[in-house]
Amino acid sequence: MLYMLLLSLACALAVYALAYGAATFAMNRLYLSADAVASRQAEFYADFAGFVSANEVSGRDTASVARFNSRRDYVTVSVYSAEDLGLDPRSASQGSRIRPQYSALYGKLYPMQFADAQYYIRIDDTTEIREDNLNRIIALLLGSLAFAAVMLLYIRRLTSRIVRLSREAGTIGAGDLEAPITKAGEDEVSQLAFEMDAMRNAVIERMSGERRAWEANSELITAISHDIRTPMTSLLGYLELLNEGSGDAESRKQFAASAYDKAVELKDLTDELFKYFLVFGRSELQMDADRFDARLLLEQMLGEAEFDLTDAGFRVQRIDFTGEGSLVTDPLYLKRVLDNLVSNAKKYADRAAPILILSELKDGELSVCVSNAIDENGRRVESTKIGLRTCEKIMQAMHGRFETRRENGHFAAEFTLPVEAS
Repeated sequence: MLYMLLLSLACALAVYALAYGAATFAMNRLYLSADAVASRQAEFYADFAGFVSANEVSGRDTASVARFNSRRDYVTVSVYSAEDLGLDPRSASQGSRIRPQYSALYGKLYPMQFADAQYYIRIDDTTEIREDNLNRIIALLLGSLAFAAVMLLYIRRLTSRIVRLSREAGTIGAGDLEAPITKAGEDEVSQLAFEMDAMRNAVIERMSGERRAWEANSELITAISHDIRTPMTSLLGYLELLNEGSGDAESRKQFAASAYDKAVELKDLTDELFKYFLVFGRSELQMDADRFDARLLLEQMLGEAEFDLTDAGFRVQRIDFTGEGSLVTDPLYLKRVLDNLVSNAKKYADRAAPILILSELKDGELSVCVSNAIDENGRRVESTKIGLRTCEKIMQAMHGRFETRRENGHFAAEFTLPVEAS
């Protein structure tokens, strides 16, 4: 808009300069030519002579001369006597009637007979000022028209683009989010179009994310239903056998032990489900973040994780990072991440192979990786990956990353957090 205003102003100034220049040239060639000036002087002389004759005006009657001057704009008649000009009155009366006199002080003077004597008059014609003002007004009008024409063309184009953008917005508002938005140009309307398109893409992305979340939750519910139904069916079967009193005392003891194991599996699944909804039921996790020494914090947490795995019968190899730095994190949520990784290792790791806990400080980031061989022959306790999803959500809230890899019979889970130099 600013550029168009400047362009319109430049066009208006150019038109004004051309129009005024052409009018001034024409005025100098026509209106101010020697013949035109002489013709106007003769007209003014004849008009004043008629006034003097009709009203028997004397050369000293300044009031009558002033009354005549008030009848014409831009034209003034001044009256001088021969004595005022330093001329001989007799010489003036003899020859001044047939030709004008030139005075260095008063300029061109015309002789004229008044009621009392002969005098000289000077005619001051400034009508070119009127013509020049008229030329300026006409040039200004033409420049204004040029300004208005350029702006109207731009506004018409701008209005058509706004109407088109409004139609496109209406199409999107009706539900067609895939409808394109025209983004040509670099002005304010184009910026609005870009913002609307970004908003449209954001809505599409959000709806896509909600759809993915819905699908993920649907898959989760399906998986949980399956995982719960399996131990629940077994539990009901064992309880039914116990209720019927089937088998001897040793068999009933085995039925009770098996029922207890299935109940423990159900408890573990419900605990993991509770953790999942505790994290994913919130749009934003409320972090109580603080600054900690990275080495001291990780040494304590990884030490507890190592002890927990060792106590469960696993061999653990731990490699700590070198260097110093500080972490801004919530230790409770960070411990929950490590607890989930430890719990995942307990369920799926092969006890014959060691579990590797590796931490590394590099390029301003601290990464912790828990890697283990997969027990392909072990029981499948959980298939929902609730704990891993919880870890991913927590790392996102901490402005970190969480990744998992599974290849060649090994599984690795790694989280990364930004570290500030100490």
